[in-house]
Amino acid sequence: MKKIFMSILFAGSALFGQQIKFDEYTLANGLHVILHQDNSAPVITTGVMYHVGSKDEQVGKTGFAHFFEHLLFEGTENIKRGEWFKIVSSHGGSNNANTTTDRTYYYETFPSNNLELGLWMESDRLRQPIINQIGVDTQKEVVKEEKRSRLDNQPYGKFSYGEAVNPHVFKKHPYRWSVIGSFEDLSNAKLDDFKHFSQTFYVPNNAVLVVAGDFNKDEAKKLIEKYFGVIPRGKDVVKTVVKEDPITSEIRATEYDANIQIPLLAINYRTPDNKSKDAYALEMLSSYLTGGKSSVLYKKYVDEKKEALQIFAFNRQMEDYGIYSIGILPQGEVSLDKLEGDLQQDIEKVQTNLISEEDYQKILNGIENSFVASKSGVQNIAHALADAYMLGGDTNKINEELKVYQSVTREDIRNVAKKYLNKNQRVIIHYLPESKKAAK
Repeated sequence: MKKIFMSILFAGSALFGQQIKFDEYTLANGLHVILHQDNSAPVITTGVMYHVGSKDEQVGKTGFAHFFEHLLFEGTENIKRGEWFKIVSSHGGSNNANTTTDRTYYYETFPSNNLELGLWMESDRLRQPIINQIGVDTQKEVVKEEKRSRLDNQPYGKFSYGEAVNPHVFKKHPYRWSVIGSFEDLSNAKLDDFKHFSQTFYVPNNAVLVVAGDFNKDEAKKLIEKYFGVIPRGKDVVKTVVKEDPITSEIRATEYDANIQIPLLAINYRTPDNKSKDAYALEMLSSYLTGGKSSVLYKKYVDEKKEALQIFAFNRQMEDYGIYSIGILPQGEVSLDKLEGDLQQDIEKVQTNLISEEDYQKILNGIENSFVASKSGVQNIAHALADAYMLGGDTNKINEELKVYQSVTREDIRNVAKKYLNKNQRVIIHYLPESKKAAK
């Protein structure tokens, strides 16, 4: 028996605006379905998110989740190798996919008369993908080249993709390796390894289907049942959260990059998961510290003291934990040690003093603007609905997030700085040019 839940459409305050209306239900095989009807433009997005990311991999078999993002464009029993993108483009559509630590997402956006095509393609990808040696060998080379261009040969690539940070912040959790994985693991992987990964995670009961845009709901439900309802349920996917021991004393590490000339100081802390209210407060703290050229640390280090070329702070929210990073690129001969000492004083200020009411309102205004922008267009809405359900634990989180931000007080911002950004909890990374290593 399908259970159908409908969000209630109502006009909110000027701050929150109109909420996003959706229907959601679950097929007998466990596939969760979310429908967002918006007939304002003749466009439709079909997306499927699988609850599998790099954290679901094993030691020696890293990179599988991201690898599948590529492999599943190779073809299906009904879509020949090399035809996927041709079919999409010939019908006026576009498509893509992306992988994170916690999930993998595939989507197509078409003119709205192609609803059935989008559903058929994604159902065929789920039901009967072709996983053979030629596809595996081809995509191994594609992924290796992507790793070379984005990580190995990109300035600050090892930092951006977590390879220079995560192993120092996490000692047990699979978050300690990068999403893209390693050359060695991909090279050593066998065809059966990939087939097993598919059978384990690419099952209806580990996925959510989102349809957003210009369509008729009754028609969509019939088509979804036709194409997805016949796919057998897979074995239950058991998720085990690996618990990390708290960081109780400062960790220091040095990483090197052959692609840079200017060093990077990165101060990192392990933070709570994405569902925690503290995660929202940390994000607001980031906005206060380095959110734009008028932010407190940008003005101080870049504009006034001219000691830095760039500075940033962000809270990378993930399903089990987060990483809070403060990074700075020095100007001229300014030492990383000096910047570290000065930044520590700035951190202690936000641990002690409340930010001003004016700065607080500025943060809220910026978050509101970003939120509205991120939920514009059916493609963005489809993605946000899937994320809210799968990683947020509640689809209606898409309508409640702004209220969570508004509930964060200035005291909450000060308290998360006190709770998580302490000297004995930090991981200091000196990210240096490779030439510095040779000079030692």
